Amino acid sequence: MGKDVIIACDFASREATLNFLDKFTGKKPFIKIGMELYYAEGPQIVRDLKERGHKIFLDLKLHDIPNTVKKSMAVLSNLDVDMTNLHASGTKAMMEAALEGLTRPDGTRPILIAVTQLTSTSPEAMKNDLLIDAPMADVVMHYAHNAKEAGLDGVVCSPLEAEAVHGRCGKDFVTVTPGVRFADGDKGDQVRVMTPEQAKKIGSDYIVVGRPITAAEDPVAAYERCVREFVD
Repeated sequence: MGKDVIIACDFASREATLNFLDKFTGKKPFIKIGMELYYAEGPQIVRDLKERGHKIFLDLKLHDIPNTVKKSMAVLSNLDVDMTNLHASGTKAMMEAALEGLTRPDGTRPILIAVTQLTSTSPEAMKNDLLIDAPMADVVMHYAHNAKEAGLDGVVCSPLEAEAVHGRCGKDFVTVTPGVRFADGDKGDQVRVMTPEQAKKIGSDYIVVGRPITAAEDPVAAYERCVREFVD
């Protein structure tokens, strides 16, 4: 599987999203549509961006009872996205149901990945807020193992954990890593971060990059820098 940079299009409207993507003349970057944009514009924004030729990671992080997630994934599979996700903390039963719902009658489906722990979650918050006393690394590995056993393709994890996930779950188990920042950039509200070059070295398959590209003075140049550091 080839590596790729996914741009997090965390905009509040279709207009803002298209204005941003129009800067990429002749390029069709892989993009992430998250909750903000999806809730603002609904499924039509996915259809519109697919028509423009973009690969799409639909980042809605489903987490509910297995039957509800199964039916919701069946709806999302009709949008022809390339990747979607849910929370691994929803249990193996929920992940198995999601996989069943996402798979179309012809056997095809988008890549399905599970969120282990959000990159904004610190070990202190995990212990004090979530009452999880196990070390962060152990929790991430356990959730990744559960996702693999449920038949999922991979996980969303910090780039700090990608190498260990591959060691536990195999090199073909996909690691999608947000929390990527340039060495000379601002970390924002991310806690567990890494540069694109470092993420490449430790084996991340995809990096998700938002503000370092979308808030850059020259977003196209920032995207191209990510590609040089991570892919080339």
